[in-house]
Amino acid sequence: MKVKSTTVFEMLSRMREYFLKRGAFLNATEVDPIRSELYNSNQIKVHAGIVARYHKLLKGKRNDKLLKRLDDNEKTLVEVRNLLVESIQSGQSLTPAAEWLLDNFYLIEEQIVTAKKHLPKKYSEGLPYLANGNSKNMPRVYDIALEIIAHRDGDVDSNGLKGFISAYQSEKILTLGELWAIPIMMKLAVIENLRRIAEKTALDMIDNNLADYWGEKMIETVKKEPADLVLTIADMSRSKPVLNSPFVAGFTRKLQGKGPAFALPLKWLEQQLYKEGVSGTDLVFQDNQKQAADQVSVKNSIGTLRFIGSTDWRKFVEASSIVEQILRTDITGIYPQLDFATRDRYRHVIENISKRSPLSESEVAEKTIELTKRPEIAEKQYAREKHVGFYLIGKGFGQLKEAAKMRFNLKQSLTSFMEKRPAFIYLFSIAILTLAVAVGMLSVAWIYGDFRSLVLIILALLCLAGGAHLAITFTNWLATIWIKPQILPRLDFSKGIPLKFRTLVTVPTMLTSKNEIEESIEALEVRFLANQGGKLYFSLLTDFTDADSETMPNDSLLLNFVSERIQQLNDKYNEIGQSDTFFCSTVGENGIRKKPGGWGTNEKEVNFLL
Repeated sequence: MKVKSTTVFEMLSRMREYFLKRGAFLNATEVDPIRSELYNSNQIKVHAGIVARYHKLLKGKRNDKLLKRLDDNEKTLVEVRNLLVESIQSGQSLTPAAEWLLDNFYLIEEQIVTAKKHLPKKYSEGLPYLANGNSKNMPRVYDIALEIIAHRDGDVDSNGLKGFISAYQSEKILTLGELWAIPIMMKLAVIENLRRIAEKTALDMIDNNLADYWGEKMIETVKKEPADLVLTIADMSRSKPVLNSPFVAGFTRKLQGKGPAFALPLKWLEQQLYKEGVSGTDLVFQDNQKQAADQVSVKNSIGTLRFIGSTDWRKFVEASSIVEQILRTDITGIYPQLDFATRDRYRHVIENISKRSPLSESEVAEKTIELTKRPEIAEKQYAREKHVGFYLIGKGFGQLKEAAKMRFNLKQSLTSFMEKRPAFIYLFSIAILTLAVAVGMLSVAWIYGDFRSLVLIILALLCLAGGAHLAITFTNWLATIWIKPQILPRLDFSKGIPLKFRTLVTVPTMLTSKNEIEESIEALEVRFLANQGGKLYFSLLTDFTDADSETMPNDSLLLNFVSERIQQLNDKYNEIGQSDTFFCSTVGENGIRKKPGGWGTNEKEVNFLL
């Protein structure tokens, strides 16, 4: 039986080979960190323009490689983490970069989980891909993230990122999908960089451990049989160690100053390095510099992960979007006052139109603005056609579709047809399904039964009733799947309600008893507490019950009671700065009172309020 050797040297050698067997990614040396010449804020903007001019977009099929790479990065980082933990447990010291990795590994794991959640399968295939460069066949926005990471050494902040994107878009405009993908692509690029640094750190530790292994072996040889030192040096030479900076630095530190007996291995090392045109002193210096550079890169990368997690990317997208800037020129001035969800819905409509149109997103936005400025609606003071929303989510969508030369797919064509004729489609679907089900059931009785005409007629009516019930249920279910609910456009009142939009919330109620009044007052207070803010007022629009006479004995008592309770509410909240928030209006005070069957109370109250 062949027995596998499990010596320390063989174990370290196998670990080194393992970390060197990784497949190439982005046409780069695998263990090289994403690091290039550092640029200041002005230089990075100039570089962004150069990158934009260099980028060429890929036409044709795209394959997503990012998810697979993320899984591989996670596996590598976990393996390096385990190696670092084992090194600490065995009493070995770690480099500063390794300490940063280990101390912040919880954050890295958290960001990897988040990245997987926000990067569904095929997501990146919907983004523009590159046809050239190191990031060929990768998303353009991913290469942008790599460029920022490389020239900022992983240190990314809000101003630097906005400056780069703005400078890039002065040459080529990014799509809305790309802008939304920037945070996830930045996260993937940082994780990729951390993986490369971690791999390099693992290789350096293994080389350093190999140096310690040979150094310890030589120290042990000198203690036992000094004459056998030459044989140990020969063994090391035959193992062909990689004489890089970690190995040389570790070997030199291990033996230097330990006595004249170790001059021979150190001299042998210098001779080997001389053949390669380097010196031990230079490699030790390079090792110190590399450790410092790796520490800074890991520190910056961890800081960037925190920045990505704490940034409000909605503001970033809106500040960077060319489409947003165009839509904000809405001549009615309404678009900038809308809340984020409504603005985002408008932008998504433009994004969807552009995907099925020869026009870009910014060109579609410009077409929308052009439609609002048509001469035939210019003289109308309050025309809905002047607002961009009329063409994006309103009745003017057909005009924008024609202007953008949009091509509908089958589902969109059917949806558009159904939206134009909803009642007809709904009733027609029910009728067809009812007839189909009824005919199917009745045909069974016709073929296999022997019934008189009267029985068949009754059976046909029963089949129609059962078929109609099934058809209505099925049509309603199908409608909920096919037709998506649409959010109503809303104005943004997150910073308070402006004076011109001050609102009175009115709750109609009947003055029947004190208990009923107490319940109405309590409900009114709850509405106020749930919607506190300036320029928002609450009132009870009350009325007495219908009666034969204009006044009843308890009218004045109930009216005084509700007025007192409203005043108590105002006094209660005046103390915290809410002045005169609650009001009460009583229709009955106008002397209008009818018997049941006369003028409806609700209609009377509404008209009185108006």
